[in-house]
Amino acid sequence: MSDIAIRVEHLSKRYRIGQLHRPHDTLRDSIADFGLRIADWLSRRANPKSKIQNSKSDDTIWALRDVSFEVKRGEVVGIIGRNGAGKSTLLKILSRITEPTSGRAEIHGRVGSLLEVGTGFHPELTGRENIYLNGAILGMRKREIDRKFDEIVAFAEIEKFIDTPVKRYSSGMYVRLAFAVAAHLEPEILLVDEVLAVGDAAFQKKCLGKMGDVAKEGRTVLFVSHNMAAITSLCQRAIWLEEGKIKEDGSAEHS
Repeated sequence: MSDIAIRVEHLSKRYRIGQLHRPHDTLRDSIADFGLRIADWLSRRANPKSKIQNSKSDDTIWALRDVSFEVKRGEVVGIIGRNGAGKSTLLKILSRITEPTSGRAEIHGRVGSLLEVGTGFHPELTGRENIYLNGAILGMRKREIDRKFDEIVAFAEIEKFIDTPVKRYSSGMYVRLAFAVAAHLEPEILLVDEVLAVGDAAFQKKCLGKMGDVAKEGRTVLFVSHNMAAITSLCQRAIWLEEGKIKEDGSAEHS
């Protein structure tokens, strides 16, 4: 078996500027975007001198540009950079939420991901139902989820609300449950995006401790954060993104 958990080769992602604030880049969005591009192409063919139509082809932005790296099994890697550097886009591609414009990303192992609040759970389902749904998506059997259920609920501290639809949860409750599910359902690869941005200091400390436990178990972790103290304490390696490109890839302590 290869010791590579993640292989990213010449990965690029382009967005239309008018679509940058959509919460998700789903299959439906991709189909709609394809339809818009066809309509734009047909319109430009019919009116080749139209400056308005021709200008639309420039209304794009590259969130990622020719990004390549490998992550070995058991590595804990921090992804750092300013807002808009491409960090969240990278994790969305690795989580299979969106597709790259070019290049490819190979994932070798079962992935658990915690992205921005609002992804991963069905709002109409209860906390209990979402735990089992996420486990099923990860390919787990019901009895495997049963063994982890009490631990997940206790970690998230939502015992009284486990049978309440998650649309009624506060953002703090939601992210506590989302992190507990992602970390406890034993993914081989854990992708975490800015988990420390929501929740109190005690919860943040608990999350870091759990990610440390996951790493000690030999699983792979990619952790996006602006908190450099958390990055250096948890990660051996950091990838610094700037304007969609890798500026530096090396020791987390020297990033």
